[in-house]
Amino acid sequence: MKLTTAGESHGKALVAIIEGLPAHLKIDVEQINAALALRQSGFGRGGRQKIERDRVEILTGIRNGETLGSPVTLCIYNKDFENWKTCMSAEACDENMMRAKSVTRVRPGHADLTGMLKFGQTDARNILERASARETAIRVAAGEIYRQYLSALGVEIGGYVKEVCGIKDTGRYAFNELARAKTTGVGMLDPVAEQRAEEKISELKKAGDTAGGVVEIRVKGLKSGFGSMMTYAEKLDAQLAGNLMSIQAVKGVEIGDGFAVAERSGKDVHDEISYDSEKRFYRQTNRAGGIEGGMSNGEELVLRVAMKPIPTLMKGLKTVDFLTREQDVAASERSDVCAIFAMEIIAESVVAETLANVVAKRLGGDTMQEVVSRYQSLV
Repeated sequence: MKLTTAGESHGKALVAIIEGLPAHLKIDVEQINAALALRQSGFGRGGRQKIERDRVEILTGIRNGETLGSPVTLCIYNKDFENWKTCMSAEACDENMMRAKSVTRVRPGHADLTGMLKFGQTDARNILERASARETAIRVAAGEIYRQYLSALGVEIGGYVKEVCGIKDTGRYAFNELARAKTTGVGMLDPVAEQRAEEKISELKKAGDTAGGVVEIRVKGLKSGFGSMMTYAEKLDAQLAGNLMSIQAVKGVEIGDGFAVAERSGKDVHDEISYDSEKRFYRQTNRAGGIEGGMSNGEELVLRVAMKPIPTLMKGLKTVDFLTREQDVAASERSDVCAIFAMEIIAESVVAETLANVVAKRLGGDTMQEVVSRYQSLV
């Protein structure tokens, strides 16, 4: 399978093309729209979410609720484009409006300066429009297609927020408890930590500052043997980490016990193996996070993603004006204080995309019936 996305933050639309889906995958459009609504939710979101009410439009590849086997094209129209078309249109723009909306006071922590130098631009808007996390809306829409592919095999994905700006949810939760996180304001499962996180976000908003955090993603039902140790590129952990790192604002990925394993000896790190006739081979613990030797081992996948604070601060950081080369204060775009709830939704979608590709590579299949049959035959 292959996913390609396109579109700018204030452009006409965001678009995704998914190639390689088998025929006869049943698609629930309202499930996609529900995920898009969740991506726009969460305590600490900004004014853009009040303008956009994201809903997907399927342009190609699906008929009567089922995939055809041809490329699937998804589209999310940007409602805010009406307010920006005089300076963001593909056709000739209003020069005065372009100047008014130009960004030259480049923002620390953003793609502005490096992108301008790389692509020969003098207006950071030609960089930030694509670098913006608005792009993740279409990744979530595509991710829900992949999730429905995996769900047909019995593979389910969940997650929650573990940390917001140093405030941690230290609980340990069963997979069936994770869905409750989608009903909370920040995405935490511990109500005490949730309240403290909301108070922290409110403080940061008053100060014109922003927050990041950590989310945990879990996958249940993935059988062993997906990924491979034969080449570096095929390792499942490498693919998951690489794709999660491609999400805007992500600065770190852990699998299983992650960096904590460096503090322990081997007997407290490696998962001992048992066997019985019902479970067959299984691990007594899951410190590896469901991946050994670059392959799934049949246990739950456990991944954590670290998100940096949003780089667009209402009280801008010190910077330099790209045109004058003089010291200045960074430009302020309409932005969120904290988008960690959205990050959890986005990370689930990226995990779904990654796993669907790994599953499809191993199983092949022109129809979902073939894919399901082959998956069920695996040990």
